[in-house]
Amino acid sequence: MTVTHATFTLERTYPATPAGVFAAWADPAAKARWFAAGGEHELDFRVGGREINRAYADGDGTSLIFESWYRDIVADSRIVYTSSLYGGDELATVSLTTVELAPADGGTLLTLTEQATFLDGREDPGWRRQGTGDWLDALGAELRRGPRERATGERPS
Repeated sequence: MTVTHATFTLERTYPATPAGVFAAWADPAAKARWFAAGGEHELDFRVGGREINRAYADGDGTSLIFESWYRDIVADSRIVYTSSLYGGDELATVSLTTVELAPADGGTLLTLTEQATFLDGREDPGWRRQGTGDWLDALGAELRRGPRERATGERPS
């Protein structure tokens, strides 16, 4: 039985206003495009609301369930949530994440800080940092989509 604690901060600058970045986080259809990666996704974006993403691991079919509860939301500025990751029935990670949005260079600087507890080697802090970076990059691709692409689900060219 092991416990590993880790904290990391990631930054991204996006060519959209803080309101545009916030909207891509708050809208269930937009969030599913950049965050869910083909899994089942539910989003109730409000203080006290829940988000859940269900996927299945390659190979053995083990379910991966990432569940978050929104604790603080300040429109266009800040999002704070707590999360749990389960592999099958086993709890792998519990975390607290803060997302800050600030105007920067005609766009938005997003700063994400995650404080996590990793249990019994079921997830590695490096995997979490990499995966979080990947979906922040996917958020950037979502923000580059035009209105027609968002309406039809097409990818940007």
